Amino acid sequence: METNAVPGGDFGANEFESVIAVVRDYFDGLHHGEESKLRAIFHPDAYLKAPGLCRSLEQWLEAVANRPVPEQQGRPYDFKLLSIEIIKDQAMVKLECPLFDHFYLDFLGLLKENGRWLIVNKMYTDLRAESLRAMITP
Repeated sequence: METNAVPGGDFGANEFESVIAVVRDYFDGLHHGEESKLRAIFHPDAYLKAPGLCRSLEQWLEAVANRPVPEQQGRPYDFKLLSIEIIKDQAMVKLECPLFDHFYLDFLGLLKENGRWLIVNKMYTDLRAESLRAMITP
């Protein structure tokens, strides 16, 4: 994991644990299907984007609330935090999120506003879909 400094500033070290706590809540919310936990860590006007797909936070939370719960299906909790970059009041987090039959790579953009870190955008792609396409394409 990496942190970058602001010239003359700290390395975001005092913010590192706060960002990790948001990531932990994100992983827990996904695994346990906790729409309320996810809502609490996203900015209300956040958008979630993947190739060919754009959803508002409300659309995504509705999908989470109406899909099977990974924990109840006995799915492993295999999420991984790959990197965190913090510069002043913004952070970028890179995550591995295996979920159901997908292997998502997520980039979460966070901002610290009013003393609190919130996810303001999520970009993601399914790496497994790419692997499957490569295996069946000559």
